Amino acid sequence: MAIEETELTALLSAWRAGEAGARDRLSILIYDQLKGLAYSRFAREGSMQTLQPTALVHEALMRLWQAAEQPQNRAHLFALAALHMRSILIDYARAKGAERRGGNQPQLTLERFEELVPAATSDFLELEEALCALEREEPRAAEAITLSYFGGLSQEEIAEYQGASLSTVERSLRFGKAWLRREFGG
Repeated sequence: MAIEETELTALLSAWRAGEAGARDRLSILIYDQLKGLAYSRFAREGSMQTLQPTALVHEALMRLWQAAEQPQNRAHLFALAALHMRSILIDYARAKGAERRGGNQPQLTLERFEELVPAATSDFLELEEALCALEREEPRAAEAITLSYFGGLSQEEIAEYQGASLSTVERSLRFGKAWLRREFGG
């Protein structure tokens, strides 16, 4: 179910104004969409994955509401949620990697961008390293990939969040996807 932009914007304004209950209503309004994004990130996870989509969404919401930066609109809200989800997944992968102390970790390949979803927790670390390297080379592309992959934002929403034209976002995504394919040998 698509979230009504005007309702979401009104609730964001009410929350920023300190209206009691606005944050809770916002959480309820965006919960299913965030959970759907989390499930799509875990679609290919095997039994090695112990972090559950529900836990990811709850942690992302907690971080979102505690963050100093308050979302201004739908695109900004989901962009911030995407960044928190990415951070949580990377923190979790690092913790799991420390538990394992290395070992035979599978390689992430990129036959298609849609198959970017890692097959094991350690692959999130490979993805994070690649995104950080891309960010050093082309920050706008790295941000666009993050917003699309972790936040499920459309190209239009990314353009709104970045304050860029749709064609700029399309170029950034094409560049980022090609860069990641090259990085992973795909």
